[in-house]
Formats: sequence, structure tokens, C-alpha cells
Amino acid sequence: MDQAVPDGGTRSELHELAAAHGVLTEYHGFGGGTASVPDATLVAVLGALGVDATGPQQVAHGLRRARDEDWRSVLPPTVVARQGHETTVPVHVSDGASVHVWLELDGAEPAARRHAVRPRRDLQQSDAYVAPREVDGRRVGRATFVVPADTPLGWHTLFALSEGQETSTTLVVTPDRLELPSVIERGQVWGVLAQLYSVRSRTSWGIGDLADLADLAWLTAHRAGADFVAVNPLSAAEPITPMTPSPYLPTSRRFGNPIYVRVEDILETAYLSAADRSLVEWAADPVRELDGNGGPIDRDAVWEAKKAALEVVYSAPRRAARQAAFEDFVTTQGVGLRDFATWCAIVEELAGEPWPAELTDPGSPAVAAARDRLADRVDFYVWLQWVFDEQKAAAQRTAVEAGMRVGIVHDLAVGVHPDGADAWAHADVLARGVGVGAPPDMYNQQGQNWSQPPWNPRALARAGYAPYRDMLRTALRHAGALRVDHVLGLFRLWWVPEGADPTAGAYVRYDHEALVGILALEAQRAGAMVVGEDLGVFEPWVREYLADRGILGTSVFWFERSDGRPTAPEGYRRLTLATVGTHDMPPTAGYLAGEHVDLRERLGLLAEDAQALRGQARAERNAAVAVLAGQGLVSDNPSEREVVEALHRYLRRSAAALVGVQLVDAVGERRSQNQPGTDTEYPNWKVPLGDSAGNVVLVEDLFDNARLRSLFAAVASAR
Repeated sequence: MDQAVPDGGTRSELHELAAAHGVLTEYHGFGGGTASVPDATLVAVLGALGVDATGPQQVAHGLRRARDEDWRSVLPPTVVARQGHETTVPVHVSDGASVHVWLELDGAEPAARRHAVRPRRDLQQSDAYVAPREVDGRRVGRATFVVPADTPLGWHTLFALSEGQETSTTLVVTPDRLELPSVIERGQVWGVLAQLYSVRSRTSWGIGDLADLADLAWLTAHRAGADFVAVNPLSAAEPITPMTPSPYLPTSRRFGNPIYVRVEDILETAYLSAADRSLVEWAADPVRELDGNGGPIDRDAVWEAKKAALEVVYSAPRRAARQAAFEDFVTTQGVGLRDFATWCAIVEELAGEPWPAELTDPGSPAVAAARDRLADRVDFYVWLQWVFDEQKAAAQRTAVEAGMRVGIVHDLAVGVHPDGADAWAHADVLARGVGVGAPPDMYNQQGQNWSQPPWNPRALARAGYAPYRDMLRTALRHAGALRVDHVLGLFRLWWVPEGADPTAGAYVRYDHEALVGILALEAQRAGAMVVGEDLGVFEPWVREYLADRGILGTSVFWFERSDGRPTAPEGYRRLTLATVGTHDMPPTAGYLAGEHVDLRERLGLLAEDAQALRGQARAERNAAVAVLAGQGLVSDNPSEREVVEALHRYLRRSAAALVGVQLVDAVGERRSQNQPGTDTEYPNWKVPLGDSAGNVVLVEDLFDNARLRSLFAAVASAR
């Protein structure tokens, strides 16, 4: 982070410039104090936003630009309104010039409106005088127009005509509140939380897949009465090996990872010739043997095998109706799918070699030529997304037909791989030179840098939020609900400059009214709920705002405290998903034993004395047991299993709308799936589902597990 820093005399102006661009100059740490952001960090973060602040003159120039920024454009980059509320729109034209403003409504889906005439509405100007301003040598006036409260939900286009020049911008009308299913409004439902890659069956290919997900949903619904299964992000990884193991560092948040496809469930597989079917079976044999292996999951071996088999199936002819369905999918997903598949084909061709400069721009002639040259491989990667989408749909359909009132809860990661498909396709709306992370907290006292490039707030608005909208639409397809990881990132994100320590970051604010509103709009159109992971350091009003918009939060037993004690069941928020732990902690059995402290000590992640932290962990466990005893949920000197079940029964007594049971808790697993702050030091995201002794538990054997049957029975009968 070799950035020049303005001298002390301009520090207040640097802070003013940072504030003008939504960069916070201080923040509240988890210990309760206020910390100041170093000037060098402010300079680097502003630079990532496209604002030069490397010297006094640059800061002064940046301030002048920022003060007049809104006046340089006739219309705002995007207008976001709430249905049922009037919204004013500032329109900037030459002082004294007349202006006509209207909007074209666009409430239908693209396929339904291809040949439709879009209804038009003229907007009325309000009597709100604003003094004109001199901007870049031109006198500019501001007129204010009103978007009516009865404007329908949807993505509309706003137009302005002045002095013969027509300008347009996006107008998004969002729900005042996301409609929630009646079952959530009335009472509480429970379900299972699983890391799908770890949940394997005897017919898996060494990794849990979408067929296993469908089976898990059916079994837990029929045999235990569960109403949902929530899984890790199934987002795209690299098309070649090595494959990044973390589901929270995808190459694309919009598209899926075909490693989760069950090859045999693709319809064309049934019609393969004997020779081609043998090729598929030969590919499967080595990795099927991994299903019973308790060692780390080998994604690379699995993907090499599946990819070979999928290429065989791809080459098989498709019936006319199947081909038509494929073509409709391609049309619906549009340019974004083509670009993603092109990126995959180029990555495959380069085979790990550095990208030539001419291929770094998706719109370049070189990329167009590569797309033509690699047309069959591009089509293959498009086809993979289609079969992934089909099997994703089948899992949700199975869940609902089994009686689940919610179904599959999919997960949306907070960001993407810095060298991935989204970073390539959306370079114009992502900030470079910084990575998303988190400041120090009680479980990660050295802070975190997840290395993911964040949205550039202003660039995203200038793009009409289209990349964000398209990502949400695909993520919400065939989902009963969508969990949004680190939903606080829709309000602000911790940006860490390249080369800097995670503690030397700064928060950057986002237009949460736009981001949350668009999320609610797309979820309502998809008929899905939204659960936001709202843990960590946040401003007090944020949770209330999310609840007002119909977005559920997240409550974790170990983090819910009132007056220094575990929060009573009746003290839980209504609109929340309540769980005992998270995937970033050991399963409950391990946590009760203080294994989170032992693991972090072994990995060198502690900033405090290990013995003191072990004492705190024992006190935390004792306080939990005391609260459970006060509720009559445990006996004297309860066993580990008794405490685990009591914790879940405790949550079932809470006001929370959703209660989640981690599958690892049900089978007695003790190993963590992920240890934040580590990369290769721990087998993150590679731990197969196992019991308390580390023995592999397959889908077919789940209900043979006594602990699972007992915990599910306790949860189902509680309340």
C-alpha cells in the first residue's frame, strides 16, 4: 500500500472527501471503543473508488468535483422508489430551460413483453424551488418531479427531454415490505442446515450433489417433519483444477457449480449407447470409492471425473422438446450466461497460463474471436448451467412435494474470487486494489481479508443495478428462501487495501435503500423469503430496518446475550433464523468442549491468553447449562448429548420464525467445517459428514444414527 498521504494541513479535507464518497473515517470496534482509520487507508480506498487523494491538490480537486457531482447529470444514475410512497426526482437542465419528464412502465418479465407496447406516464413537477448553481462554467437549474405512489412494482425507464436532448435512467419500484409466507406470519417452522458437499450417499461421486439434496429434503420432511433444508452456496468454481474449496469464494455468484450435478439424472444419460455409458461408469468408479472415505473431500478428483462424464452426455442428441427447453434457458439468461461460459472456455484453453492483455476485456475483438474459436466449449459450459438449473429445480420440487412449507434455502456469498468470471465480466462495477473483509471481533481478533473485490457503489448505480439484479434472479430460481451471507454488506463493507493488514481497513457505505429494496423485489417475484446473516459489528438501527422490509435476520444462541446472560427464549426476535452455532464454529459438541479455543491456539490465531479464553469458554458453557436448567430442559450434570438437545429445544421455545438444526449436530460430529483466518492450515470446506467418532455418515444411513433420531424427535416435539 505505497500511497502518498496528504500533509497534516489537509487532513480535515481528506476526511471530508472520504465522507462525500461514503468512506467512514472511524468505526466502533468489538470491544466498544472507537478507532480512527489511518490516512493511508483513506487514500487507498478512495483510489479504489476512482478518486485521487494522493496529495493536497488532488484532495481539493476531488472535493470540488464531489460537491457538484449530482448537478452534472440531467437524471440520477438510478432512481429507487418504494411502492406506496411518492418519490421525488431531481432533474438538472440549463437554468431557465423547460423540461418534460415521463416514465415507461415495465412490470412484465422479458419473455412476456418482447412485442408489448410499454405504458407511459407523464410525471408532474413539484413546486420545490432550488437555487441554480454554476457547474463547470455552466449555470444549471434543478427541477423536481414526483414519481406517484401507485407506480407498480418493477423495473421502469425514466425519461427527460430538454433543449431537444433526451436522457433516460432506470427507475426501480420495490416493495415496501417483502411478503412473507402465511406459515411464517403465523408460527414457527424448523429445518436442517447442511454443507451439501459433505453430505454423500452411496451413489454420489465423492461429493454431495443435488440428487443427495433432494433425498435429504425428502427424508427429513417425511421422517422428521422438517420444513426446509438450508445449504452452503452452490455457486460456480473454476472450470479446471485445482478448484477453490471454499463455497464462499466463488468465481461467480450468479451461476452454479456443475460439480453438484448428478450425471445419471440427466435425461440424455438414459439414452447413451453402451459404449458411451461405459465411459460414464468408468469415470465414476474411482471417485465413488471416495464416498466412504473419512479424509478430506477431493474436489479435484471429483471434478475431473464428472467433467469427463458430462462431456460424454453433452455430446448425446437431445429430443426436440429438450432442445427447445435448453434454448429457452439460454434466452432467459442472456448475455450474462454467454459471458460466463466464454470465461470458462478461455480459462480451460489457457490451462493456468496468465491471461493475455487483449482477453481481459469481455467486449474486446480478441474475446469475440475466442468465443467463435471455442464455440463448442462455450456451448458445453452453457449446457452445464442448464442441467445444473434443472437439478436445482428438481430438488426444490421434491422438497415441496414431500410436504416442506419452505423447501430449499440457498445461500449467497458476500463476494467473488478476484480472478473469477464475475470479476472479469463486471470489472466496470467492481472496485480494484481492495478486498472485502472484517475488522477484528471476538472470534477473529486479527481481522479478516476475504480478498473479494467489492461492488463500487457509484458504478453499480450508473449500471442501473443490472448486474446485482441479474445475480439475484438466478440465485433465487427454484429457491424457497435465500440466505444472504453478511447482509450487513448491503449497508457497508470493510474494504482492506491490497498489501495491508486486515485491521487497516475502512468501512464504505452503500445505498441500502436500493440494495435491500431490489433484493425484496426480486425475492417477491420469485416467491421466496430472504434470511440475512446479520452477525458481527453493526449499527443498532440496521436490524430494525431489515425487519421492516420483511428480511429475516440470524440469531445464534452463543451470541444472543441479555444483561450478560443467554437471552431468554421470549427475548428472541420474531423475524429471525435461530440456530445454536454457525459453520464458522465447531459443531455444538466440539464447542461445548472448548475446541474452538484449542484449534485457534494450534493455528496461532489467538491475540489473548489461551488459558484465559478456556476459562471464558467454560464459563460460557456453565451459563448455558444454568439457563437450560432454569427452563427445566436438563438434569443435574447433563451429558453432552442432553445439552445439545436441550439447546435446540430452547430455541424451539423462542419467538424466532425459523429454527435451524445443523446436520453435524444431529449426527454428533465434532470437527469444524471452516476455521476463519486460515487457508491451507486447516482443511476448510473439505470435512465429510461424520459421527462423533469420525466415521462417515451417508444419506442412506442418516436415520440409522441414534443421535440424529433423538435430536430430530426432540426438536419436532418441542414447543
